[in-house]
Amino acid sequence: MAIAGLIRLDALHKTYGRGAAAVEALRGVDLTIDEGEFVAIMGPSGSGKSTAMNILGCLDTPTTGHYWFRGVDVGTLTTDQRALLRRQYLGFIFQGYNLLPRTSAVENVEMPLIYRRVPSRERRELARRALDAVGLTGFGHHAPSELSGGQQQRVAIARAIVTDPAIILADEPTGNLDTARSQEIMGILTDLNRNKGITVIMVTHEPDMAAYARRIVHFKDGLIETDERNRKAA
Repeated sequence: MAIAGLIRLDALHKTYGRGAAAVEALRGVDLTIDEGEFVAIMGPSGSGKSTAMNILGCLDTPTTGHYWFRGVDVGTLTTDQRALLRRQYLGFIFQGYNLLPRTSAVENVEMPLIYRRVPSRERRELARRALDAVGLTGFGHHAPSELSGGQQQRVAIARAIVTDPAIILADEPTGNLDTARSQEIMGILTDLNRNKGITVIMVTHEPDMAAYARRIVHFKDGLIETDERNRKAA
C-alpha cells in the first residue's frame, strides 16, 4: 500500500498512565503533511499539540495508530532506527534554545555532526556555513552568554539546518523573543521553507507567528479541530 505524503498520522492515540489515572492526550488524530509545507500547529495547553510534536520528532511513541514517514511505519522501527531517523532527517528548534553554555556558537552548531561522525575540519566548515546562512557571520567564537536572545535562536536554527534536514520541527521558536526578533526568526524559517525546500512544522500559541505558515492546524482535546490553508501567507 502506497502511503501519501512526507508524514502521515493515522488514527493516532496516546494515553499516559493507567486506569483511573489515565490521560488520553491524543484521541485518534489523522494528519498528512507533504514535502515543502510550512505548517503551524496551535491549540490550548493540554490540547495534544506538544504530544503530537514529540511523536513526529520520534521522541515519543503512540499508544495505538500509525506514524508513517516517507512510507515507513515508524512504529515498526527499533529505538536505534528511530534515533537514526532523527539524526538523518529532522532538525529541532526549541523555545529555550538548548545551547551548551560553555561552548562557542560554532561548536554548538557542530554538535549534530559529531553524532554523525563527520571529520572535524569538514564539521567546522559546515557549521560556519550554517551560521552564515542565519546572518551570524563572524559570531562563531561567541559563547551563548555573549549573544542576544535573537542571536541565540539563530544559533539554534543553524544547528538545526547544519545536517541539511528534510524537516524542521520548531517548538515555540519565538516564545522568548520580542516582536522584532520574532519577526526576524520567522523570516529565516520562511526563507528556509521557500528557498531551501525544507518542510517546517511549528508549534506556536501566537497567531501573529502562525500567520507566516501556509497551513494552520488547531488541536483541541486531543483531536484536530480545524485544518485550514492560510491564504494570507505572503
